[in-house]
Amino acid sequence: MISFEPLWKTMKKKGISQYKLIKEYKISTGQLDRLRKNGNVSTYTLDQLCRILDCGLEDVVAYHPDTEAKL
Repeated sequence: MISFEPLWKTMKKKGISQYKLIKEYKISTGQLDRLRKNGNVSTYTLDQLCRILDCGLEDVVAYHPDTEAKL
């Protein structure tokens, strides 16, 4: 399972709110909703977040193996 929990920690550490992402950086509310729900987002969005937060991908997303998932 992909989790965006590191994103919220990184945002807090960098002092960037969801409101600031929307107003200053033009991240859509739909994208933020998908991130909050650990939904699908594009690599473009991940790139934008890393650029805005001046961080690596590991500071935005984490992978947790799902033992129930079948390939």
